Amino acid sequence: MVHTSVIGCGNMGSALVTGLWKSGNHTVIACDLDPAALAAVADYSTETTEDISRAAEADVVFVAVKPDIVEAVLSELDLSPEQTLVTIAAGVPTDFVEARTDADVVRIMPNLAAETRDMAAAATGDLSPAVRELLDDVGEFAEIEEAQMDIATAVNGSGPAFVFYLIDAMTQAGVAGGLDHEEAETLAAQTFKGAAETILRDDRSADELIDAVCSPNGTTIEGMEVLWDSDADEAVADAVAAAERRSKELAADFEDE
Repeated sequence: MVHTSVIGCGNMGSALVTGLWKSGNHTVIACDLDPAALAAVADYSTETTEDISRAAEADVVFVAVKPDIVEAVLSELDLSPEQTLVTIAAGVPTDFVEARTDADVVRIMPNLAAETRDMAAAATGDLSPAVRELLDDVGEFAEIEEAQMDIATAVNGSGPAFVFYLIDAMTQAGVAGGLDHEEAETLAAQTFKGAAETILRDDRSADELIDAVCSPNGTTIEGMEVLWDSDADEAVADAVAAAERRSKELAADFEDE
């Protein structure tokens, strides 16, 4: 069991609090200055507090605040070399954080699926066994280099929104064909979930799996011909590239700090 705290209980912070609590393996202190944010996670935390010094007593401290207030939070956070600070602020370089704390620093880019323990996260830094345990308990993570964090932010940090867009597109197509909205959404969402699990668990590539689903002269190959002839893959690549550019812009704000 890891004694952990999460400072900042907005969308991402509350997702981490909830997922860690649901794992049943850790104590979780939720810290925020907004009473409403604390009330929202009260049932999924060991303790809620507005006192940052209380959150600083944890072995692993997650800083889940907006990039523009990271420095202010770090100035109030007194941690020792025996503790680990995990930062999830987009665009904030590891060296910026390391210069403002005595704790070991790990930088991650998680996503909102931490709430259901299906998170995809990119991580950089010296990951201790405790940090690995925490990340494992809320999903899957990949260890990357600091220089790759901007593209990882685009792929898995922003990626859920792109997937939500595609699920909604399939849902609307189902509704247009006569399905009830709830039925269509369930079928579309579960299809994405099942396909994702297949990619993770199967040794075959995406192209090989597409071939496995496409029977000659069947319905799937007919639909795939439309996608192959479209610019759908380019649109997705452009969306990822735009998110990556924005992550780099955010990082540039800290270069001279």
